[in-house]
Amino acid sequence: MSVIQTIRNKYGKIAGAVIAVALVGFIISDARNGSFGSFFGGKDSNVMKVNGVKIEPKEYQMRIKEFETLSMIYNKQRSLDDVQRAQMDEQAVRTIIEEVVVGEQCDKLGIQTSEDEKKELIYGPNVDPMVANFQLNGQAIFMNPETRQFDASRIKGFEKEMQDKGDKEDPDGKFREQWQTVKNYVLRRNRINKFNMMFTNSVYAPMFVSKHTAADQGAMAAIKYVKVPFTAVADADVKVSDEDIKNYMAAHPGMFETDEPSRTMEYVSFDINPSSADTARALGALTDIKSEFGTTKEKDNKNFVNTKTDDINAYTDAYLNKKTYTSRFADSIMEAPVESVYGPYFENGAYKLTKIVDRKTLPDSVKSKHILVITKAQGNEVATDTAAKMKLDSAIAEIKAGVKFDSVVMKYGVDDGSKAKGGEMTVSLLQRPSLDKEVGKDLGDFMFEGKTGDTKRIKVSNDNFSGYYYVLITEQSGVASAVKTATIVKNLAPSDSTVNAIYGKANEFAGRNTSAELFDAAVKKQNYDKRIADNVRVTSFQITGLGPAREAIRWMFEHKVGDISPVFQLGQQRYVVGKLSSTAEKGMVPVTAANRPMIEQKIREQKKAEIIAKKYSGSLDAIAAAAGQQVQQADSVLAGGGFVANLGYEPKVIGYTFNPSFQPNTVSPGIKGTGGVYFISVLNRMSQQLPTDQNVLFQILGQQRRNQEMQLMNGMGQMMQQTVVKKADATFNPTNF
Repeated sequence: MSVIQTIRNKYGKIAGAVIAVALVGFIISDARNGSFGSFFGGKDSNVMKVNGVKIEPKEYQMRIKEFETLSMIYNKQRSLDDVQRAQMDEQAVRTIIEEVVVGEQCDKLGIQTSEDEKKELIYGPNVDPMVANFQLNGQAIFMNPETRQFDASRIKGFEKEMQDKGDKEDPDGKFREQWQTVKNYVLRRNRINKFNMMFTNSVYAPMFVSKHTAADQGAMAAIKYVKVPFTAVADADVKVSDEDIKNYMAAHPGMFETDEPSRTMEYVSFDINPSSADTARALGALTDIKSEFGTTKEKDNKNFVNTKTDDINAYTDAYLNKKTYTSRFADSIMEAPVESVYGPYFENGAYKLTKIVDRKTLPDSVKSKHILVITKAQGNEVATDTAAKMKLDSAIAEIKAGVKFDSVVMKYGVDDGSKAKGGEMTVSLLQRPSLDKEVGKDLGDFMFEGKTGDTKRIKVSNDNFSGYYYVLITEQSGVASAVKTATIVKNLAPSDSTVNAIYGKANEFAGRNTSAELFDAAVKKQNYDKRIADNVRVTSFQITGLGPAREAIRWMFEHKVGDISPVFQLGQQRYVVGKLSSTAEKGMVPVTAANRPMIEQKIREQKKAEIIAKKYSGSLDAIAAAAGQQVQQADSVLAGGGFVANLGYEPKVIGYTFNPSFQPNTVSPGIKGTGGVYFISVLNRMSQQLPTDQNVLFQILGQQRRNQEMQLMNGMGQMMQQTVVKKADATFNPTNF
């Protein structure tokens, strides 16, 4: 004990100091890689910085999840594919920037959302539209089933039910989370909406503009013209220098300025396609079971298909006719004998076997009138079976006594959707399986296999309701032969060995060609199709032609020009190896191999237009003869339009046509258009005479003015976010997206 005590006395402070230093080192090390990374000089963990405000990954991920949740609620999507997720990622970036920038302006202007306003947005009679349209599993929760209208009083009841029965009705908390997401989004966006409305509601269209527009819309002219295409001057005769490109870009800065950094990558794609062995494997699998499929009993067809097919939705009980059978093999299949098997045949990326199960003569669609009485709704008993039968008996008795079906439906029916139509219901042959699933096969069998004028009482039952239908068939149309089929699908997909072989080829290419020079030489020698991913922005999540490609985009912003990428797998379709060919920071983009051809073409057209305009003169007939073209005529050139029949979209030609200083029956100088140079002569101009009655004129111009203001408001609303994002001082950390 004395030895231990001596150590404590002599070395306790030293040990404490060592531990303290170690703790400080641990904290600093963690901070360098955490949210304090930039302070300590380590890696910055923020996703981006907007006007000095740092956006952390947690907040960014919250926005992504928010967009996904809202899409599932309002677009009725159960899941999102990679393309949709990439689009949401990009939208999340724009929305965050907008909210930061506009939020600063709202703070300066004192734009807030008060507590009373918050209640009004969520619970008041005039709630936000997102609240009014809130749905769970595709059902409008706040809609009154009787009036079919939004009912604000149901909101508090829904929240109380979720609170009282939450764990029972919503064990994983999904519904509560969706509702909270909508509320948070509505309340957060309210200030942004107010700010935007200050601008959109300030739109004003002066009356003189409306009068001018009304006059333009009625103005018409007839012209003769000669079009000399740009191809009249050979490309070799028009030289484009670097100085020309520099001057053109300076004269058109809007075409070449970018509001965020971008990159250009040249790449080679190694597409993942099935091999001949994969094709043989898919065909062999179907050939082996074709005989057994043909001898399978009808009652066993569904089970046989479901155990052999790659498509879980391959088997349906639908009858298809020539109108609804969309396969290009439909004629052959419909003519085959019942119980025979057609195929294998290739369609939509898969090999298929189709068995003709049954053939009947059926209508393509059926109109009927029906009365529904229910005994159970949403699991709750509404009426006894006896009471429901008595109610339906009374309805049937009145119909047989001569009372109009429409009146009886309104008196006895409970199906609000069809009551407004007098009980009428139209079902197509293609919809029959859904009808069978929702209501029961008896109703579908009667409607499609009965005759016009037949009536029947049918008992119905499913998970949501049960009761009785009384049905009258009023019309059957498109009666024709129809078949019920059973199809086995074998997707033609690359096997693991095929995928590995393609990856090996891509990996070998990347490993051998590690410099820009080697990359270019290999592409040329091996005759690869080199493609270009141009103007890829730091906030992009997909590349045109490649789809979602965030990993490749991140690499582009972490490397320098000339670097060769590793192998990227993009989806299930391809492997890609790229070369970073150019970079552009915020501002004017540089001239690259990707954009230079487009710029040169614009300059070349401009120079050709000048040459053509100087070369040809005189009458239209003389110009046409000299240029080897024809004199053409356009009789309906509208001042208010941009498109002219046979001419195309040529706004400069239209502008010149209605220029009051350009006299009729004279020949214009050369007018540079989108496809060539035009020489025109106006034959006549006709203007619409506005009404002399001031009341009538005021009504016409008032409507014109309202239309213009609405167009301006819609355009301004769409452009607000884009403008705010473009003008924001935003920097991005592509590594942390």
